Amino acid sequence: MNVRPDWIQASAPGQESKVKVGNKLKELGLNTVCREANCPNQGKCWGQGTATFMLMGSLCTRNCRFCDVKTGDPERALDETEPERLKRAVEEFELDYVVLTSVDRDDLADGGAEHFRRVVEKIKKLSEPPLVEGLIPDFSGDHESLELVARSGLDVIGHNIETVERLSPKVRDRRAGYRLSLSVLERINQVDANLVTKSSIMVGLGESRGEVREAMEDLRSVGVDIVTVGQYLRPTPDQLPVEEYWDSSDFEEVKRRGERMGFSSVVAGPFVRSSYRAKETYLQAECREAEL
Repeated sequence: MNVRPDWIQASAPGQESKVKVGNKLKELGLNTVCREANCPNQGKCWGQGTATFMLMGSLCTRNCRFCDVKTGDPERALDETEPERLKRAVEEFELDYVVLTSVDRDDLADGGAEHFRRVVEKIKKLSEPPLVEGLIPDFSGDHESLELVARSGLDVIGHNIETVERLSPKVRDRRAGYRLSLSVLERINQVDANLVTKSSIMVGLGESRGEVREAMEDLRSVGVDIVTVGQYLRPTPDQLPVEEYWDSSDFEEVKRRGERMGFSSVVAGPFVRSSYRAKETYLQAECREAEL
């Protein structure tokens, strides 16, 4: 059924944290996926003084039908001061775990891989460098770009398949692709098998339980360590409608099944997103790997 359940309630950012974090991000001229993608976890994260930084501007060259990030032509513009401003934010927020994501930049020859690398390396040069997780675009599958980012110093590399294979053409931009995303994750693991890899699946778009299981099996087949599964929540009337709201018991079953498949960490729930509880999820995965 697609009637919104009463137990799904998003928390708005508290006024104090909204002003504090929002003002600092505005001062430094930084974008966050929290605001640009209208994330339902914004209240919880901002209340803790944390944010997921979005690199290379707020204009994406792709137009995925689930996403609220603005699309258009950035005209090859990149702000060369962004790495330094990001480093300042990490210092001022005293972050020990940083999540970086970015818009897609098909207008750039390398998809923005060099810029992504520069940001990571700048943060890692801090006297007390934090753990850094990168949720990367597919870079059109270009091996050189993927290797550049994989060797940048990231502790976790995430790339989302977003949905099941059958629905991918309907949900994602035509330049993206289910098999392309799997090949990106596989390539990252080939470059450095010690990197923790991560991917995310949205549910409620018309997929079956069996298709979600198959998608998780595909992720394990290319060596993905962490998977997150969350309910798709329509950001605005311009995006795809919700076809079904999964019950909490469905998410619990997904978690059990994923753990049996061998994922180091499985996070599943209605508000789960790629960066949800990112530090906790990474540490859980590391502990599990150490036990094996």
